[in-house]
Amino acid sequence: MLQTVSAVLLYGLTIVVSAFLLFQIEPIIAKTILPWFGGSASVWTTCLLFFQIVLLLGYLYAHALVRYLRPKAQMTVHVVLLAASLLALPAIPNPAWKPAGAEDPALRILGLLAVTVGIPYFLLSTTGPLLQAWYARRFESAVPYRLYALSNAGSMFALLSYPVFVEPTFATRVQGLGWSLGYAAFIALCGSAAFSARRDGRTKAVEPQIAGEAPDWKQKLWWVLLPACASALLLAVTNFLSQDVAAIPFLWVLPLSLYLATFILCFDKPGWYRRSIYLKFLAIALLTIAYGIRPRDEVLNVKGAIPLFSADLFICCMVCHGELVRLKPHPRFLTSFYLMISAGGALGGIFVALVAPNVFNGPFELPLTLLATAVLVALRFRQRTLRWRMVAAAVIAFAGYLGIQERQTTKDVRLMVRNFYGGLRVRERGPAPDTVRSLLDGVINHGQQYLDAQRRGHPTSYFGWRSGAGLALRAAGQRGPLRVGVIGLGVGTLAAYGRPGDYYRFYEINPLVVQVARSEFTFLQDSKARVEVALGDARLSLAREPDQHFDILVVDAFSSDSIPVHLLTREAFDLYFRHLKPAGMLAVHVTNKYLALAPVVHRIATALGKCDALIEGPGDRAMATFPSTWVLLSGQTDILEQPPIRSAAKPVEDRPHLRVWTDDYSNLFRILK
Repeated sequence: MLQTVSAVLLYGLTIVVSAFLLFQIEPIIAKTILPWFGGSASVWTTCLLFFQIVLLLGYLYAHALVRYLRPKAQMTVHVVLLAASLLALPAIPNPAWKPAGAEDPALRILGLLAVTVGIPYFLLSTTGPLLQAWYARRFESAVPYRLYALSNAGSMFALLSYPVFVEPTFATRVQGLGWSLGYAAFIALCGSAAFSARRDGRTKAVEPQIAGEAPDWKQKLWWVLLPACASALLLAVTNFLSQDVAAIPFLWVLPLSLYLATFILCFDKPGWYRRSIYLKFLAIALLTIAYGIRPRDEVLNVKGAIPLFSADLFICCMVCHGELVRLKPHPRFLTSFYLMISAGGALGGIFVALVAPNVFNGPFELPLTLLATAVLVALRFRQRTLRWRMVAAAVIAFAGYLGIQERQTTKDVRLMVRNFYGGLRVRERGPAPDTVRSLLDGVINHGQQYLDAQRRGHPTSYFGWRSGAGLALRAAGQRGPLRVGVIGLGVGTLAAYGRPGDYYRFYEINPLVVQVARSEFTFLQDSKARVEVALGDARLSLAREPDQHFDILVVDAFSSDSIPVHLLTREAFDLYFRHLKPAGMLAVHVTNKYLALAPVVHRIATALGKCDALIEGPGDRAMATFPSTWVLLSGQTDILEQPPIRSAAKPVEDRPHLRVWTDDYSNLFRILK
């Protein structure tokens, strides 16, 4: 009896540790490589796709091992592979994978992940189904599906502990080393479990001796479609929240944790999912998500949007996974069941992360996934004639509502394009001569221009004459021709300040932004200055270039609510000042609805011995300018004392307990407004 309890505890502990490591490495590796790819929200989506594909391969390996090898051979092969995988440690990305130019970021990320964590992640992913199969053989009366719920509990603990404890406490390199030590400990546990099972004579039982009716192709198709819908919803909702509400790291973890929670509840016991109750909630959830993604001009309220979308995602996934559990087979077919689930998850990920950005010119994957969920659930009840007709009518009406919304999305739109870095729309509004052409990413305005020939050269949006950038350029221009660097192109508005003899160099990571700025707006070609655009991540480009001796360097990567943290670290500011003249100025745009970024800049300025000033520019609708917040920095105090800066400057708010951000440390929770 004692031996049995010990064996069960060993299996449970091994599965929990493997699940913890499986999901702890996801935010660790994503945060490590995020700066290499411009801080784009798509980095996380691509990482999730990679992990789903490797999970599928791991489940395929486990299924083949259980089906074609005898138990003792299975354990021998697996333990040998685990020992060999130690050669892949530590799980720290090689900087050689940093992009050099305009290559496809998604393919580069997938290759980087394969080399860095591919083998350990693959073997970790096999642990759940493989140990459950061994467990089912060894303890014939036991229910192995409880171990699946236990596995997901370990996964959720890994995700929740990351933003709360791991990220704020440890540098990213330390996180990678700590994870590698944990992986070595896991190998010891898994080896012990295999050795324990190998000694037990009951592992000699083979699958044909286990009873159980084989599932047909229809049942297997449901095993794929239901998790595919849930997976696509997970990625699509995460993308939406990151891009249109606030791209803050805990939004990587929150939706994934809720997604895992539905697996835990549904696989723990049938009572957690009550079909009659959840189907009513599902109708409400689908409608509220559809309403939340309607065309609008204002940014969603983060305090309302995050709980709303999170609750709706939870309900949708509960229905998908609850129906999936109703179709679970006899333990004899356990590994094929998990294989189909992982295949569905990978298909959902491929649709959102690879197909949608390359096929659609707008963010259509979320409404399409909502419609697919509604259709899939309706098909589950097709055998009930009366209810089926009512449900089918409701689904048709829902499809019509989504179609009307998508038509509204394209209203007044001249151009819609999309790539890895997001979707862009060019829109025109207002009667002549006040017609304004705008560039939008979601609902965020990245620049606009009057079409009227008399006013199209006026600086607009966040860059008006009274903005921090405008004051810095006007003050520095009193000394003669300027060399100006700008991180973030937008529509090229700052080129409007260019004068004969000036040189403006823009750094832009998104090739579509460059194309749109040149084809749909005229700031670049109308500028009197010599203008160049360097394509690629600004930090990587600046690191490769010789000193540029800029008079002004403008960091304009923070006008939306997506924060590329790697541009706000001490190492980044060291690089900026390397490219500035001794009397040069750094102008950092910190306008943000949710985060107080000015104290972050102030802390770095203090650490580097620089002086700073806060400039809050008022908006002016008549001039098509918006309210903006800028921080100006210089190594010489008198630079910030010159007119017109002096009259507008204010001291920057300090947060005493805020640590200096570095490439290894940042904490967005401490600067939430």
